[in-house]
Amino acid sequence: MYISEIFDGALRGEEARIRGWLHGKRSSGGVLFLLLRDGTGIIQCTVHKGDIDEEEFKSVEKVPLESVLSVSGIVREDPRAPGGFELSVREVGVLHMAEEGYPIARKYHGPEFLLDHRHLYLRNEKMQAVMRVRAAILEAAREWLRENGYTEAHMPILITAACEGGSTLFEVNYFDRKAYLTQSWQLYAEAAIASLGKIYTVAPSFRAERSRTRRHLTEYWHLEVEAPWYELEDIMEVQEELLSYICRRVASERGRELKLHGRDPSELMEVNPPFERITYDEALERLKSIGVDHKWGEDLGWEQEKRLAAMFDKPFFVTHYPKTAKAFYHKPDPSNPTVTLSADLLAPEGYGEITGGGQRIDDLDQLLQRIREEGLNLEDYKWYVELRKYGSVPHSGFGMGLERVLMWICRLSHIRDAIAFPRLINRVYP
Repeated sequence: MYISEIFDGALRGEEARIRGWLHGKRSSGGVLFLLLRDGTGIIQCTVHKGDIDEEEFKSVEKVPLESVLSVSGIVREDPRAPGGFELSVREVGVLHMAEEGYPIARKYHGPEFLLDHRHLYLRNEKMQAVMRVRAAILEAAREWLRENGYTEAHMPILITAACEGGSTLFEVNYFDRKAYLTQSWQLYAEAAIASLGKIYTVAPSFRAERSRTRRHLTEYWHLEVEAPWYELEDIMEVQEELLSYICRRVASERGRELKLHGRDPSELMEVNPPFERITYDEALERLKSIGVDHKWGEDLGWEQEKRLAAMFDKPFFVTHYPKTAKAFYHKPDPSNPTVTLSADLLAPEGYGEITGGGQRIDDLDQLLQRIREEGLNLEDYKWYVELRKYGSVPHSGFGMGLERVLMWICRLSHIRDAIAFPRLINRVYP
């Protein structure tokens, strides 16, 4: 039996048997309180001295944390217990005796220590909560996309040319030539829309950015969407509808986990479209009004986004970035070719960018011109350019950084806690 089944309340007064890891323990006046964790929840198991053999009681009292136990007893309702139920124990069996000295004690441990012991820190209740919310985000996203006619598709992880800046590529020795770890599925997705129509993927992406901010990972998970016939406004509507659906689902299904991280679920229920839209120029004006100067033409950095996002209490779009701030495939605005039909979605409360996207260039000559302007090797993009020769249509897409969304939803102070095993500029272990 799983602990989550006990929390449903139907087993009140009945006998149950569970197996799990000893998450915590304490004793008081001849009573042992064991916290048992089985992956579906944590339950308090109460062992009274007279209810089991005295020698067995003494041996259980000495069992180290993270030992694996089999426990049977009667389910009791108790509002003081975690989850509102406890197990009044009649029998305890030790399936695996852990070693003494479990490294993660009930005291402060610094970030580096916890990262070194990440394989054990995953058992922490807050990390459990983050991973459950993470799963709920992906389940909700897939459900919304499926119901709205999108097909999940998968593209290569190993690539031969940059989608974003070439300076952030991880190089791989691919037999007798160079290859790279992908930054995005996007170029390949543009090929697949002529086959499958509206598509999405959930996959890892890699950025060799020498950045030490609180929101950068070198390996992160990307939810990406591409759709034929969609223009900039269409793809922004997709993003706001999708994110709103995710927020509502997570709030209704993972309220306990959210509260554990200080997020009131009712706040997420209020994340409803439409989201406010401001242009890049308007963003610079707002920043200037609070004393933050930013050179026109440069992408907004973490500090600028943080200050800008602190002005909002709901996600919002920044649109029409300059050509110099975006990759070559972004379609220039016909009414002002110095800017692009692009949009980044920023989370409020200072969290900043969580999605980036926009409308792609669909004209062959315009794409060739942008490739030349950026000084790219046309041979590297020969196949991509060929897409404009055979059935090119207006199309748009975006990429959502899963860890950044999770960081905002769970109010995390650092993105390293939004993924099980973070890969950072100075960390690739464990």
